[in-house]
Amino acid sequence: MEIEIRGKKLQLSKAVENYASKKMGKLTHLLPSIIETKVEISKEKAKSPTNRYVVQVTVKSDGVLIRAEERQADVYAAIDAADDVIRKQIGRFKGKYYLRNRRAARQRKELGVPVLAGTGVEIEAEMKRVPDVIVKAKRFPIKLMSVEEASVQMELLGHDFFIFLNADNNSFNVLYRRKDGAYGLIEPEVA
Repeated sequence: MEIEIRGKKLQLSKAVENYASKKMGKLTHLLPSIIETKVEISKEKAKSPTNRYVVQVTVKSDGVLIRAEERQADVYAAIDAADDVIRKQIGRFKGKYYLRNRRAARQRKELGVPVLAGTGVEIEAEMKRVPDVIVKAKRFPIKLMSVEEASVQMELLGHDFFIFLNADNNSFNVLYRRKDGAYGLIEPEVA
């Protein structure tokens, strides 16, 4: 597993880097398929000193992204809190998605259904042609999955919408969270 630790608006000491690396290195005990772990530590000018340090952890495992963000007054406490949250997310992922997805992938392979390789890597790019409208763009590989798998992935990322390639009809769909808390599904049709 590759661990990337970086500071945002903050110069990290070796002690902080070693502490975060040691904490995140133990995640492979929970989920052996982790490919990469990114830890971003930043210091914000908050009115309340209890939310001064922000730690964002993103774990990439077989095309699935698991993300946690925590804020604390101390950098070590923020790393510990983010570690606790990411461990809970991994446990939820393994319970709901991981074991079931492995069975489904095995069945698709036996049936000869093509599987799209998804790495889940997000690439940020500044859009220069229309700077007033688009300020940030993200690119990521789309993975073939069911609606249920997409809802779990959306929850793991903490997003309000998720774009995926639907395994049932082989078309791009958008899953989104409605204001009432339920989910909505957009299935485009060619006009």
